[in-house]
Amino acid sequence: MIIKSICCIGAGYVGGPTMSVIAHENPHIKVTVVDVNSDRIASWNSDDLTKLPIFEPGLDVIVHKARGRNLFFSTDIDQAIDEAEMIFISVNTPTKTYGAGKGMAADLQYIELCARQIAKVSTSDKIVVEKSTLPVKTAEAIKDILDNTGNGIHFEILSNPEFLAEGTAVQDLIDPDRVLIGGAETKSGQEAIDVLAKIYASWVPEHKIIKTNLWSSELSKLTANAFLAQRVSSINALTELCEATGANITEVANAIGSDSRIGPKFLNASVGFGGSCFQKDILNLVYICKSLGFHQAADYWEQVILINNHQRTRFANQIVKALYGTVADKKIAFFGWAFKKNTNDTRESAAIYIADKLMDEQAHIQVYDPKVTALQMQSDLNHLNSRSETKNSKYLTTHTDPYAAAVGAHALIIITEWDEFKTYDWQKIYNTMSKPAFIFDGRNLLNRSAIESIGFTYTGVGQ
Repeated sequence: MIIKSICCIGAGYVGGPTMSVIAHENPHIKVTVVDVNSDRIASWNSDDLTKLPIFEPGLDVIVHKARGRNLFFSTDIDQAIDEAEMIFISVNTPTKTYGAGKGMAADLQYIELCARQIAKVSTSDKIVVEKSTLPVKTAEAIKDILDNTGNGIHFEILSNPEFLAEGTAVQDLIDPDRVLIGGAETKSGQEAIDVLAKIYASWVPEHKIIKTNLWSSELSKLTANAFLAQRVSSINALTELCEATGANITEVANAIGSDSRIGPKFLNASVGFGGSCFQKDILNLVYICKSLGFHQAADYWEQVILINNHQRTRFANQIVKALYGTVADKKIAFFGWAFKKNTNDTRESAAIYIADKLMDEQAHIQVYDPKVTALQMQSDLNHLNSRSETKNSKYLTTHTDPYAAAVGAHALIIITEWDEFKTYDWQKIYNTMSKPAFIFDGRNLLNRSAIESIGFTYTGVGQ
């Protein structure tokens, strides 16, 4: 099969950047990204590239070069499906909030809707590619829907999970560690794998393209995120011990990370991991294990989440304790709201949970983040808790200037590891804060001795 046209259903954090790079590197292929959200599509089509719905370094340059040439964003889903030889499914698969598997299992309703729409619209053979993160054996369900509700045409299902880190997604796409493609162990399945591999091979070295069966590919995505999250929780699980014994977690991490068998990555102690993938994928893995009766394995992976939740709660409790047991009517400055630097994504950000706990203690939160909007911060809190929107607005104030956010604050909390925080005039910030002035560095970003020499009382994580 020769691919002349690709359709991607879903213009979110995965679909938008991935298709932009594929279009950029394959100018002979028409790539159309479709979504039911007309506002999101309008943002992708905006002449003002600063208004793209996703902030990723370098993404605006890629979109500018390819959009209108062979990259298109549209709400006409049926047309894009019908004309494409290859269709990527890149829709949301959130954790279920209802029914069987509530709080753990992946909600696959959007995947099923996509499959039914593809089956209804298609009039020619298609290769359907799972790009969303899915439980093992989801491809089997998609295949069943396509074969039994379609127009008698042939569909091949591939699994091509993404391994993007937000903040470096464009670089991860241009120079990936690997591209994983899983397909059926049949002649037509292997041919479909080769078709997709050829598209990636236009810029990715062939030795980085890994070909597996469908089930290995689906499981590899879940376990990759579980292993990364496990490392974060493992180092964070030692922070209390370090604080109690006088050990320094940064020195411990450096010592163990110098072992080539362990390595230094994902060993930075912090307030915990966030983002759309780690927690969701681990809970999905836990649910699959429990469903199959593998309770010991389920308990093992669930502990990664429990440690992460504990770290956020422990950090918030440290703040209250340090401020003489009460933060009622005190101003607390937050530097950072995104779950990590170089992104505007706030999903599962530690900032939301820590702010929520402090607001329950009637603290007034003053936030600065260089990329997250005030509307998004308010929405995050409204979604998390049962307080009225009026009360959330009362206790949350946002600023576009970091120095303004710190004025009158009793404590300053660093939540996100934005590089710009290292360059601030901390003496100026100290001068505007209430005394004694506390800094709680949730990312161990600042130089402790330099900060303390100004007059701050400094608390890092595991230090």
